[in-house]
Amino acid sequence: MIFIDADACPVKTEAEEIATRHKVRIAFVSNGGLRPSANPLVEMVYVSAGPDEADKWIAERAGPGDVVVTGDIPLAAKAVAAGAEVLKHDGEAFTPANIGVVLAGRDLMADLRAADPFRQGGGRPFSRADRARFRDGLERALRRAGAQGTGARKNRGA
Repeated sequence: MIFIDADACPVKTEAEEIATRHKVRIAFVSNGGLRPSANPLVEMVYVSAGPDEADKWIAERAGPGDVVVTGDIPLAAKAVAAGAEVLKHDGEAFTPANIGVVLAGRDLMADLRAADPFRQGGGRPFSRADRARFRDGLERALRRAGAQGTGARKNRGA
C-alpha cells in the first residue's frame, strides 16, 4: 500500500501512475478538496479538518511493506519507526539512519525562526528534476517494501 499525505503533495499524479503500473493500492489522505480518481486502485480518504489529522490517520496504518510519501517530518519519523518505506516529494528517503538528524535539523530551524522573526523559510521551486528523482525513489521504495511485505507475510504465516 502507498499512503500519500496529499494536502500539499506535488507528486500525486506521478505516484498514481507508478502505483497503477505496479498494481499497488494507493490512499490519498487529505482534509478534502481533492478530486476523486476513477482508478480502482486509488482510495480517497478524507479526514476531519484539524491539525495533523491526515498524519495521524496514516501513522496509525503504515507499517512494513507500505510506502509513505510526505513532507511532514514528524509523520515520517513515526512511519519509519513503524517499518514503512518513507519518501519526501523529491524522492529522498527517510530511513532509520537519517531520521534522527532530520528531526534535529527541523527543531533547530524552528528555534532559529522563533529567535529571528524576519527569517523566512522559502527554498527553491519544485522542479522537473525533483519529479524525476521522486519517480526513481518511489520505484526503489516499492521494491524494498515488496521485499519487506513478503517477509512480514511469511512471519505472520500468510
